[in-house]
Amino acid sequence: MAKKSSGPTFREVMTSIKKGKFSPVYILMGEEPYYIDQISRALENSVVGEDDRDFNSIIYYGADAEIGKVIGSAQQYPVMAERQLVMLKEAQTMSQAKSQLDKLASYLVHPNSTTVLVVVYKGDSLPSTSQLMKKAKDADCVVFRSDKLRDYQLSGPITDYCASKGVGIDEKAVSLLCDYIGNPLSKLFGEIDKLIVSAGSDVRRISAELIERNIGISKDFNTFELVKALARKDYAKSMMIVEYFSRNPKQNPGVMTVATLFGFFSKLFIATVTRDKSDKSLMEALELKTPYALKDYRDGLQHYNARQALAAVHSLREYDAQSKGIGSTQNEFELLKELIFKIFTAV
Repeated sequence: MAKKSSGPTFREVMTSIKKGKFSPVYILMGEEPYYIDQISRALENSVVGEDDRDFNSIIYYGADAEIGKVIGSAQQYPVMAERQLVMLKEAQTMSQAKSQLDKLASYLVHPNSTTVLVVVYKGDSLPSTSQLMKKAKDADCVVFRSDKLRDYQLSGPITDYCASKGVGIDEKAVSLLCDYIGNPLSKLFGEIDKLIVSAGSDVRRISAELIERNIGISKDFNTFELVKALARKDYAKSMMIVEYFSRNPKQNPGVMTVATLFGFFSKLFIATVTRDKSDKSLMEALELKTPYALKDYRDGLQHYNARQALAAVHSLREYDAQSKGIGSTQNEFELLKELIFKIFTAV
């Protein structure tokens, strides 16, 4: 679940909004827009009742906004209502945005108790050294930073999102969504919504088979299966999968495949040098959540030593450079076949 380095999590912010407990100021910022959009939409729908929004819901857009007018609106009182909403959307598009937003610092010292002021700043985070953030630290203010998640961090948000929709999801299904959909979260969660709709009202759990049927992923030829084949050192199956990828390049781009393999062999190397190879120890070392996720690493430990796992990592780095035209003119799938051969023949 998205969160900032200190302060409330996304779930905590949303829970307080649903309970009608509003802070006088919200600063929503960061690279991942999904959670920012969810919070700002919840505030738009909750702070002011629908009948009172014509006069008490004031929305500014960064490219056309003047910070003085935003502050002036926030200092005013609502019209025949308990509170008003003043929201500055796309604040990052303001001319000299960061210095302009610093002018809000003085407002944070004594915010209007009948105003909920919301600043939406996407694509970056305001520096902690800015005047606004210094004041926000000690003010009655919610500061939420939505960092962009890396692929290996997506499993938690996927599981949480499915739970919020009242469905469970299998671990293999999570892996497939991470590998084949990935970021941004809006696209990822949109695909989950489509899966739920396609499965019908009776669906209680998303399986790998459901994803394979509805997202066009081959049951036998996908990145998940390639990792399994490599872990077992099944050369024939590995090359069959790569050949399938070459015939379906849009669904199986080499860069995505190699990113997954890099993650696997990097962790496999850690597993090879971990002294205590109990499930608990390996799960901690590899940052895995369940013993099920250990299966491929257990297979890998039977077929690769530390030197071979590290050689695979080096070959993957070499592939990355060559796929960008450094030292090679071969296409990505010919390079991928060569990569597989190198992994299998490393000694």
